[in-house]
Amino acid sequence: MSALGALSGGAAGVAGLLNLRRRAAPPPSGLASSPHLPPLKCTVVPDAGQLVWGRQLRPALLPAALLPAQPARRHTLRPPAAAAEEAKPAGFLDKYPALVTGFFFFMWYFLNVIFNILNKKIYNYFPYPYFVSLIHLVVGVIYCLISWSVGLPKRAPINSTLLKLLFPVALCHALGHVTSNVSFAAVAVSFAHTIKALEPFFNAAATQFILGQQVPLSLWLSLAPVVIGVSMASLTELSFNWTGFINAMISNISFTYRSIYSKKAMTDMDSTNVYAYISIISLIVCIPPALIFEGPKLMQHGFSDAIAKVGLQKFVTDLFLVGLFYHLYNQLATNTLERVAPLTHAVGNVLKRVFVIGFSIIVFGNRITTQTGIGTTIAIAGVAMYSYIKAKIEEEKRKKSA
Repeated sequence: MSALGALSGGAAGVAGLLNLRRRAAPPPSGLASSPHLPPLKCTVVPDAGQLVWGRQLRPALLPAALLPAQPARRHTLRPPAAAAEEAKPAGFLDKYPALVTGFFFFMWYFLNVIFNILNKKIYNYFPYPYFVSLIHLVVGVIYCLISWSVGLPKRAPINSTLLKLLFPVALCHALGHVTSNVSFAAVAVSFAHTIKALEPFFNAAATQFILGQQVPLSLWLSLAPVVIGVSMASLTELSFNWTGFINAMISNISFTYRSIYSKKAMTDMDSTNVYAYISIISLIVCIPPALIFEGPKLMQHGFSDAIAKVGLQKFVTDLFLVGLFYHLYNQLATNTLERVAPLTHAVGNVLKRVFVIGFSIIVFGNRITTQTGIGTTIAIAGVAMYSYIKAKIEEEKRKKSA
């Protein structure tokens, strides 16, 4: 499916055509034998079609002195392309890069907060996380197909080799996405995000024991507050149940393996196209469990109960918007990472989780105990410390390799 450029080879024969010999017609005898004329200097008439010797149109030879003077051609001097580009005024994106980056962060946070709030509101009247997870991906895939159709971005080609590399990534993405939503449906959003703060711990463990790469002691020490904080929050969380806790932990493990397989599946494809293909494969993976675990219940009373509570229009609108927000916030997170250093993105990711937890408590009025609040704060502080240390280590590695 790769696009190939078409090359023309006709220019190679042009040089041969320029080597054809011409025989000049003999000049009139009167001109050649006149004793009063200077020696002849002959030249080719520029426009052979304007002279007729006998009945034949052909290039003719005339004395240079007898040829009419040719008007001099004017040559317009044009500035080189580089100078023309320098003359162009700088656009808004180039003039204010900090404002553009700030806008990306704002939209990333805003869409993430809106997604989490709307997602939880849907679960309050439609508790079917497998189906809702499927809808997230359906809307995202439709968005990708429309974007490809208008060339924003241009669809990157894919083959069987790339599919084999991306399938494990998409499988882990699908499993992590579904189990995250099962956790969101079962417990408070703030508590689910507190548990998901343990994801760096699983990343470090996988790096050390699965990939065989040494994790610095400073990183392990920074993870201690994360584990302690999550444990404190879990012990006194009012919405705690094992379904939400276990699925959040499975989500952490799934996303950890997604990171591992993503490193093995590094390609030259841009991040937007990679995420689009992962979404398509994940959608196919999520269809069977949604039909098996929730299909019969949905057909019996799931859809009818939700429509009876909020109406058909609101039900469909909520599902569409939550899927759109899910896709856009993930895409913006990727685009933001491309604009800033890894350290800035890591800190931004921690602050995003703080925003989500804080806004969810305010919107839903979740009651939390003092111990849960302290534990959540300690866990988030530990994640911030871990992200900072890890980003600094990665930055030093890049400087040494440069």
